[in-house]
Amino acid sequence: MLSSVAALLLPPVTPFEFGTISEVFGLDRTEEGVPPFDFRVCGPVAGETLPSTIGVGITPPYGLEGLQGVDVVAVSATQMREFPEPVLDAVREAAGAGSTILSVCSGIFVLAAAGLLDGRRCTAHWMNVDELRERYPLALLDPDVLYVDDGNIITSAGTAAGIDACLHLVRRELGSAVVNAIARRMVVPPQRDGGQRQYVQQPIPQCSADGLAPVLDWVLEHLEVEHTVSDLARRARMSDRSFARRFVAETGTTPHRWLTLQRVLRAQRLLEDTDLGVDEVAERSGFGGGALLRHHFRKVVGVAPADYRRTFAGRRALAGQ
Repeated sequence: MLSSVAALLLPPVTPFEFGTISEVFGLDRTEEGVPPFDFRVCGPVAGETLPSTIGVGITPPYGLEGLQGVDVVAVSATQMREFPEPVLDAVREAAGAGSTILSVCSGIFVLAAAGLLDGRRCTAHWMNVDELRERYPLALLDPDVLYVDDGNIITSAGTAAGIDACLHLVRRELGSAVVNAIARRMVVPPQRDGGQRQYVQQPIPQCSADGLAPVLDWVLEHLEVEHTVSDLARRARMSDRSFARRFVAETGTTPHRWLTLQRVLRAQRLLEDTDLGVDEVAERSGFGGGALLRHHFRKVVGVAPADYRRTFAGRRALAGQ
């Protein structure tokens, strides 16, 4: 059952992530059929004002004792990476006493520092993935999802993914009717499709030398044309084997993978900026047909082209839907 939630804030407080937790658990929605939550805002010391990232102080009325006896401890995002031992002890004790520990965005570093993620599935914002892996190699990190439910540990990716994780927890404990009521009031979907790969900026791989740059520039201007390694090798005036070896050395990937990524990137731009149908997008980006585009697009981005367009398309593109 879910009836009590403690939000743990650490300086500097990030207001949006704290607001996400508060929006789901801290507002009285009993008139809409949502059961009341005992919602506590906790900091390292009760009544001590914490600075925030926007220059406004926030004063939690509870200290670390507020984490005791609650159903859920929700750890908000933090820029800290080294944490006072009393904070880590309080989180460990809450987990040991049966509380579900939920992190929003970089709040995952608190869970990791407390040793709660060793051998446990989790996720993090894509910008924190490398740092988290380096600091806490025992965590079983999945960087492609919005949140991970591993029983009494729930972790979420970026800021908005905290909403997904909180709503998932409500659904898990209280059912669809309650989560739908909260989501409807927040004007958000009760469950989003896809993962965070669709939000990761994917730069075009660059050559580390000038040798293949003219060839790759030409390919980028003619992505809709079929390209084989032999064709590109001839254009570069190399043997197939020398070209393939040189290609990997300069780009860090194979010709096929590089070409597929460039075509997906073009498809993303067309889906964002035009009202072209999926088959036309596929043709212009070099995939030939919609089925092949959907296969590679989902593999690289994590969602279907139509779902990506609904999320990222401008008004001009959506007008043609």
